[in-house]
Order: sequence, then C-alpha cells, then structure tokens
Amino acid sequence: MRDKQKILVVDDENRMKKLVGDFLTSSDYEVLEASNGEEALKIFADNKDISMIILDVMMPKMDGWTTLEKIREESKVPVIMLTAKGEEADELKSFKSGADDFIQKPFSPKVLVARVNSILKRNEESKELIDCNGIVIDNVAHEVTIDGKVVDLSYKEFELLEFFIENKGRALTREKILNCVWNFDYFGDARTIDTHVKKLRAKLGKKGDYIKTVWGMGYKFKPD
Repeated sequence: MRDKQKILVVDDENRMKKLVGDFLTSSDYEVLEASNGEEALKIFADNKDISMIILDVMMPKMDGWTTLEKIREESKVPVIMLTAKGEEADELKSFKSGADDFIQKPFSPKVLVARVNSILKRNEESKELIDCNGIVIDNVAHEVTIDGKVVDLSYKEFELLEFFIENKGRALTREKILNCVWNFDYFGDARTIDTHVKKLRAKLGKKGDYIKTVWGMGYKFKPD
C-alpha cells in the first residue's frame, strides 16, 4: 500500500490552515502545517518526502516570496502560492519566483484540491522516465539503462544517480547529499558518499565522468 503524500500548508491564519487542511485530509493527503516561512523551512528540512507546499504570500517573520526563494535554492518541490491580492504583478512574480500555480483568496477549497491533484499527477508522470545524455532512469521498473543497456545498481546507487541528474549542474555538498539521499544529517564522515560515488562511476562506464568532484565540498553532475 502506497504511503499518503505529504502536503505542507503554510499560512498565518489558523482558519485558513484548518479549511485547506480538512479538504486535503479528506482527499487522502497527509497534512503538515506551519504559521510562517521560518517554521515552514524547518519542517521542510525535517521532512524530505513532502510532495507539495501550499504557501501564503503575506506572513510574519518571513513572507511567502522569501520562503519560496529559499526553497528553490535546494528543491523543485511543487509550490502553490496563495494571496489576498488580486494584482497581475503578484501572479507574474509567483511564476517568475518558481511557483507552479497561483490562487487568489478567497477561493474554493475543492478547486484548490483539484489543482493539487493535477500538479502532483503531472509531476509523478514526468518522473516516471528521466533521460539524460543516454542515461535513462525508469522509476516504474526501478531500472537504469545506458545507451539501451541495463546497468545493475543498488537501491542507494539508483537514488544517488537520480538525485545527481535532478540537480545536474549544481555543486552539491556532502551534507546535502547525505540529508537528501540517506535522510540523515551530516556527521562529518564522508566515506559513505565517496564509496557510493566511486562504485556508481565505475558502473556508469564512460558516463561516470559526468560526476565531477568539487574539491573540499562534494560533487557535481555535469554531462559533457
């Protein structure tokens, strides 16, 4: 049985959080709540399996724009922005900042849930098959092929490769890799990552050269 998808609802209005949360819960989602951007970032850091964030713009301590910017520094998790303002500039700013959708208050909770369902379905479908320079990741079959030939990877090697490709071109610290792939905090021992990277490079053959070492920091996946 598949685990429920987690959705983080961020809004300083308790009534709004409860309204949205109740509708999402009744649609079989697991709901996490935060009252401001700072709280949201902490919850997101502790729950790497969050599938979507519903984020209000106007909040104390840290507004929605700033929160979204910080989220986008490390994650492509789908985000729907909520705002009480009806200005076109806010809608444009949402999309330019990396939001996946924009909903103006007041709104129909049923419409919000429908948009959540649509975005998550589209996101899942896009992840089913990832193709990067001849390296194809099939998430349904949990299989990797290189130029049509199957490559035998362990579970963690598979996850590590997927994480590298999803973040291609970005310099990734060992801390971030451990936190996102192994789901535990960095404790100063990089041997776990280095060992897996060495094995993964070998199994990828010539394409193993795509995994670049960033000295004193970590790694970067950079296809030629």
